[in-house]
Amino acid sequence: MKKTWLTIVACLFTVSCSTSPTPDCIYNCAPSTNIGNNNNNNNFGALTESQRQALLNYLESQVKKQWGDDNYLQAGKHRYVKYFDGYRTRAHIDFDNGKIYVSTVTQHAPQHTLKKAIEETLLMPADPSQVDIFSDKSIPLNGKPFLLGQVKDHQNQNIQWPWRAGQYADYLIANKLKTQQLQRGTAYYVEINMVADHLEQREYQYADLIRQAAKRYDIDEDLIYAIVKTESSFNPYAVSHAGAYGLMQVIPKTAGADVFNLVKNKPGIPTKEYLFNPANNIDTGTAYFYILKNRYLKEVQHPTTKHYTMISAYNGGTGGVLATFDTDRKQAMVDLNQLQPNQVYWALTNKHPKAEARRYLEKVLNFQKEFEAM
Repeated sequence: MKKTWLTIVACLFTVSCSTSPTPDCIYNCAPSTNIGNNNNNNNFGALTESQRQALLNYLESQVKKQWGDDNYLQAGKHRYVKYFDGYRTRAHIDFDNGKIYVSTVTQHAPQHTLKKAIEETLLMPADPSQVDIFSDKSIPLNGKPFLLGQVKDHQNQNIQWPWRAGQYADYLIANKLKTQQLQRGTAYYVEINMVADHLEQREYQYADLIRQAAKRYDIDEDLIYAIVKTESSFNPYAVSHAGAYGLMQVIPKTAGADVFNLVKNKPGIPTKEYLFNPANNIDTGTAYFYILKNRYLKEVQHPTTKHYTMISAYNGGTGGVLATFDTDRKQAMVDLNQLQPNQVYWALTNKHPKAEARRYLEKVLNFQKEFEAM
């Protein structure tokens, strides 16, 4: 720990980081790991908590310099946010409401800047590991676009190629451009509606991956679908304040480490790049359910009760599940097994120590019923 701290201090006092801890500086000071690294220095998953917070604080400070304190927006579980052009331009996708907003506060050729940002957003890759959402770096436009089929242009066509994205950007700027006065100047923006079935379009993208993971770990497909919908609304770029990544919101140092250690027999923890890859993320999240089912909650006797406790533990941990019934873990398991499934459900949705976990179980089960009916 002392060595890590000295490394961070040394980094912060190098020439490139003399005024503030830039993303490259923080990334380069992160503990190295070769697991799922893809030779990418932007290894957010390997950062310590203090380094991760330093990077987020840097991002916030740079955005507020350009947008003002009231217009800071950060990526989340159901929301994609990416900054460009010195943090003066941003793309925001609201997956729950099917809206895309591309905005800029640059005062030099704002329409040109906006066009480029629209094109990069519409053509952003389906593999989030290629995109650094924690910096203002440009997006590499290669492979199948993630939003393909989820957005139609002004001619009601899918947007797969740069020329069509450019045409649609020109149309939006000519016909849909809006302005808003902010604390620090004028914002120029366009709003794009996603297609009505955008959620189903994203679900379809991951059907094979979910089917394979369900079979690999003997976990119900409907449960995996319900978890992904709850955690990210099928947003592969999802991040959380707790440091969880991807479709199933896996935290590298907890669930990710358990899967590497107990299932994959790998050292270390998965990186951000590893978990942003949809195939890896679904595999890791489903493998963690396998651990819950066959290790941490293996003593739960009734299958329905086990189902409830697995879902609750995925969000609030096994310790939170057991603490619902008794402070002593062994006694908690005894008490839990003496209850009927409906009694366990009531306890987990009313007495769980964390309010989020109480709501989580109900939400996942409701979504699972929807997928079972499909």
